[in-house]
Amino acid sequence: MKRIRYSPDVDALLIELSDEPIAYAEDEGSLIIHYSPSGDVVTIEVLDVKEFMAKDSTAKVSFEN
Repeated sequence: MKRIRYSPDVDALLIELSDEPIAYAEDEGSLIIHYSPSGDVVTIEVLDVKEFMAKDSTAKVSFEN
């Protein structure tokens, strides 16, 4: 995994898996998955991450600084 970033101002989690160029993206509800021209996953965005994590009652995540 290359890098993980959380943006509290937009409540989004960005998971960068590679430096490959992005050719297209698919919207999967709270997830946006970015693909390379060869179809490999490059980046995963989790939108409204606090709400997304709250859907799983077993997830114990804190976004406090």
